[in-house]
Amino acid sequence: MANIKARKKLKLGVIGLSKGNGHPYSWSSIFNGFNDNFHCPFDVIPQYLKKEKFPDSFLTDLAEVTHIWTQSDEISNQVSGFSKIGTIVKEKEDLIDFVDAVLLARDDAENHLEFAKPFIEARMPIFIDKPLAFSHKDAEEIFKMAKDENQIIFTCSSLRFAKEFDFVFTENEYDYVEATIMKDWNKYAIHIIEPVVKMFPKRGKLREVKRLITDKNIQKVHVQWSNLTATFTVTGAIEAPLQISLYGKKGRKKLLFEDTFFAFRESLRYFIHFIHGNRENFSNTEVLEIIEIIENGNK
Repeated sequence: MANIKARKKLKLGVIGLSKGNGHPYSWSSIFNGFNDNFHCPFDVIPQYLKKEKFPDSFLTDLAEVTHIWTQSDEISNQVSGFSKIGTIVKEKEDLIDFVDAVLLARDDAENHLEFAKPFIEARMPIFIDKPLAFSHKDAEEIFKMAKDENQIIFTCSSLRFAKEFDFVFTENEYDYVEATIMKDWNKYAIHIIEPVVKMFPKRGKLREVKRLITDKNIQKVHVQWSNLTATFTVTGAIEAPLQISLYGKKGRKKLLFEDTFFAFRESLRYFIHFIHGNRENFSNTEVLEIIEIIENGNK
């Protein structure tokens, strides 16, 4: 592997694709730009990419996704054609010889340990898509693979970087949160949990996680910290805004998420700057706290 800090522009490899998750297309395009002559099966991705000015709004100056591996040649050809990725590798481990860092752009977290292992063992920086794992135990296993505390295992919901959620509050401003998102609890609840955790650094100790409602669509979970109470609702196929509402002494504040491109771009920018030593990682303790909420929300 090349000397990362000596390289001005990084070479990245991307690993994909899991069902329903278009991140290999979107993340790669945020670095490389995209070719609209190739089909992207996730209609929303070319829609928001087209709204941005290339290359000014993209990350072409920081890195390029040069290599890709997916579970099939057909998928690899689709992603590489749309996202201008030059080389398809036959085995994911082949990426180790050609790139500086890896984007594990799959959200089937039950497979993250398997997919991440060869790169962590090779001490290669890796961005693991949200959530790191579906259980506290599996997340700890991934962290334990690191050779030392300086090894780069980076994971987050990109909505941590959403401009709509760019706030930090004290426990005296708001003390109750309600948040909603569509789709699936295991894979998508993190998009509303992690921004809340970020916004409330003084939330205190996690005291209770209790599932209130579960049916074929809606899952509602109560979370109690020492200084904050929250209700997180995932609505399945029922349309609902991605929204966080805050209540407290300062009244009510409604935060509505709208700019997907910005959140993705800023999380990827942070990862590249982290590789160069210009940013700090989020604590393992915080990552494990978020995963504990996801795991216990199913009990």
